[in-house]
Amino acid sequence: MQTLPQKASQLLASVLFPDTCLACRTHVAARGTLCPDCWGEVHFIDAPFCAVTGLPFQHEFGEAMISAEALANPPPYRRARAAVVHAGVARQLVHRLKYADHAELAPWMASWMVRAAGPLCTETDIVVPVPLHRRRFLLRRYNQAAELARAVARQSVLPFAPEALRRVKATQRQVGLSARERHANVRGAFAVPAAFEIEVAGRSVLLIDDVYTTGATIVAAARALMKAGAAHVDVLTFSRVVPHFTSD
Repeated sequence: MQTLPQKASQLLASVLFPDTCLACRTHVAARGTLCPDCWGEVHFIDAPFCAVTGLPFQHEFGEAMISAEALANPPPYRRARAAVVHAGVARQLVHRLKYADHAELAPWMASWMVRAAGPLCTETDIVVPVPLHRRRFLLRRYNQAAELARAVARQSVLPFAPEALRRVKATQRQVGLSARERHANVRGAFAVPAAFEIEVAGRSVLLIDDVYTTGATIVAAARALMKAGAAHVDVLTFSRVVPHFTSD
């Protein structure tokens, strides 16, 4: 039972910080939800999708189907999953988290990620975020991937290892680069510090980022973890760019 001061504090918080839609900020019945209009614009990624990369298929091809891309060029990670298509409201949430200092969005976004993860969260040993280079971290003040990873780890009751992977090369922004340029840009950009190799070696790692675009950053980070002796690397992102996606 709540005490009188607790009730007063809760009432004050509801007045100062009313329950608003995570995207458009209109009033909603409960905090951490979307209004009906925004909810209708979110496209969750469900089966059918590639069993390896998590890329949605336009048609059902049977269980455990692997995309031609994954067969032709197998990634260093075991499986990748994303909660939603990177479009509309989902893109807006990522931008608010990443560029507008809305770190409070991370727990809500992480809850969608955990839902999409399925067995990834139950078959992992540690949660590791894709790191920012220290110079970009100082400019942005926090790492959005780390905030998502922290929330995923907490909700899944898993160890959080934010220092297990380091960005050792300052890369240019990936926006505007072709897929080939993105891969070249992040090649050799990540490493596991010697002091943290013991946390990675022989363990299943869940690698967290906000968006899966071409996979260049994820692939480079996963390779660094595997080079350090990780048993497996699985990937979980909030959103994913889907080339063939068209909204209704």
